Amino acid sequence: MIDLKLLTNHFEEVMDKLSKRNIDAVFLNTLRESSLNYKQKKSALEELQATQNAKTKLFAKIKQEGGDINALKEECDLLKGQIALYSQEVELWENKLQEFSHNIPNIPDSKTPFGKDEKDNVEIKKVLEPTHFDFKPKEHWELAEQNGWIDFERGVKLAKSRFSVFMGMGAKLERALINYMLDFNSKCGFSEIGTPAVANAQTLFGTGQLPKFENDLFKISEFEEEESNEKNAKKGHELYLIPTAEVTLTNLYRDEILDEEELPLMLTAYTPCFRKEAGSAGRDTRGIIRQHQFDKVELVAITTPKESDMMQERMIACASKLLVSLGLPHRLVQLCGGDLGFCASNTVDIEVWLPGQNCYREISSISNTRDFQARRAKIRYKDSKKKNQLVHTLNGSSLAVGRTLVAIMENYQQKDGNIKIPLVLEPYLR
Repeated sequence: MIDLKLLTNHFEEVMDKLSKRNIDAVFLNTLRESSLNYKQKKSALEELQATQNAKTKLFAKIKQEGGDINALKEECDLLKGQIALYSQEVELWENKLQEFSHNIPNIPDSKTPFGKDEKDNVEIKKVLEPTHFDFKPKEHWELAEQNGWIDFERGVKLAKSRFSVFMGMGAKLERALINYMLDFNSKCGFSEIGTPAVANAQTLFGTGQLPKFENDLFKISEFEEEESNEKNAKKGHELYLIPTAEVTLTNLYRDEILDEEELPLMLTAYTPCFRKEAGSAGRDTRGIIRQHQFDKVELVAITTPKESDMMQERMIACASKLLVSLGLPHRLVQLCGGDLGFCASNTVDIEVWLPGQNCYREISSISNTRDFQARRAKIRYKDSKKKNQLVHTLNGSSLAVGRTLVAIMENYQQKDGNIKIPLVLEPYLR
């Protein structure tokens, strides 16, 4: 969440930075109006309060001099009514501004280039040469069906489209990848955590999924027994299936004040993830590139502002080295403002080479959200001067398990359609 003081005191500067995101002009104008009204009403309120304080101090002086205080009392009563009225208006505009702030994306930093969409993203570097074959490579869904690794039809039968069933070696490889990724991340210094796959609304607000992206989430309802001396009442409690472990890992420390000595906190977790994929109709309808349910191993870091850039580089290096260890060619891409996620200040995507599609596809996004999520989730730390400061939070996939399996199938395929297994995974298949 954007700092409201920054927004109201430096509105033009903030809007200039947000222009990288191609935000709708109507939204910005409404935001501008709310900001100006809030500032005007608050300034008028402060003037009235200052006048009231000055007049209140005159009471004792007039009494001491034996003067008539009735006229002054009437003035103060009038001021009191005006102050009450302006206080209500200031609160009204402050609440409106607060509601707006929940839907304002993070301010892009200097690393984020201008651009309209993914076509304007900037390649940083390639790692390993793209795999080439002396035959026409197949796409992963063909290989999966040929080798009996994934049953797409039964996934639809059990649930609906964009659900799949992993079979035999496909299921074993998925499990092997999860364990290998967690072990690899642990060696990179990230502590393994296990979290719930469901989260409440406050948790999802903390990392920015709510309220703006509620339509992308799978909501479930739970009725909790509320203990009461009067009666056992039932209270509706909304829960959601998590879209990523970023949600639960970051919110572990919601509403907490950490000691600076505890930082950085470097966490990794495997969870199933659930997304409606709203707006993706017609995209990646074959295979497992875009599923409603998928497995992912996540990296999350909570650190000081001074260390957050270095931490992002560390997380990028961890995810990239993981792909290198699997022998998977990939590239690093700096996202432009038009392709930047809601909470991110800057993002580096890692795109893996898929020879069957003859292109790079995203397999990880490493984002620095600066203090955006920390302000929403109220995660702070006590610095060396014993002052409470907002932490910086970072997150990234390491990696999307299904997409890693896709990359292995396409990069390790043989002419006859069989698939070799990366050597590093063999111990995890015994």
